[in-house]
Order: sequence, then C-alpha cells, then structure tokens
Amino acid sequence: MPNLVAVLKKEIRRLARREVRAQVTPLRRAASQYRHDIARLKRQLQIQERRIAALQSQGGGREQQPAENEGLPPGVRFSSRSVRAQRKRLKLSAEQYGQLVGVTGQTIYLWEKAKTRPGKTQFAALVAVRSLGRREALRRLEQKRS
Repeated sequence: MPNLVAVLKKEIRRLARREVRAQVTPLRRAASQYRHDIARLKRQLQIQERRIAALQSQGGGREQQPAENEGLPPGVRFSSRSVRAQRKRLKLSAEQYGQLVGVTGQTIYLWEKAKTRPGKTQFAALVAVRSLGRREALRRLEQKRS
C-alpha cells in the first residue's frame, strides 16, 4: 500500500509541475518582452534628450528672448555670460552689481548661471549699467548707500 501512495504523490507532483509550467512560461516570455521594450524605449529617450539639448544649444534660447525691447536700442539682447563679464570688468561683487541694477546679489548670480532671465525693467537697468566705467559705478554705489 505505501507504494501506491508514493506513486500517487509522484504523479500529482508531475502534473502540478506541468500545470505550473504551462501557466508560468507565457508570463516569463511576456516579462522578457517587456524588459526588451523598456530598454528600447530608454535608448530612444536618451537619443531624443540629446537631440533636444543640441537644438537648445544651437537655438541659444531664442524662444525665451523678450519679443519687444521697448526703449532699448535695436540688437540689444540678454546674455548670461555678458552679465558676468560686465561685473568682472567693473570688479564688483554680485551684491554690489545687483545694487547698481536694482536687484539682489542672488538674482545676479542666477542670471549669470542662466537659471533665470531679467524682466523688462530689470533688463533696461542692466543695459544702462553696461556703459558705466568702474569709477562711475563706484560713485553710484556710494550715492545709493548714502
């Protein structure tokens, strides 16, 4: 009798494995296909991000430039590198340069890092400071402190 029980257990195990395999195999195939699809989509995303970055660097942020520069000479535009170069030319800290323009030193820092852009009135003040020399800039800073 124990032999019959062992044979039945063995047959039940065999059938159970077969049934589980029949259920699991399609799921494994689907999971494998999903992983391949995800990897392919990630590669496509990286390619598209590189293309976007290249287009943005070529465009130079044209879409972000103000449409109208009322009261400013034609051809005047904002450049984060220009802000830093002007500040360095005047040998001023970001805080001092910000006082000349009428903004905070943190704002100057963000402009230089191209994280933000000046508004119309700030841009006009920035353009006005471009023509100042170091002596004139220091004189204006003294006037603002007084």
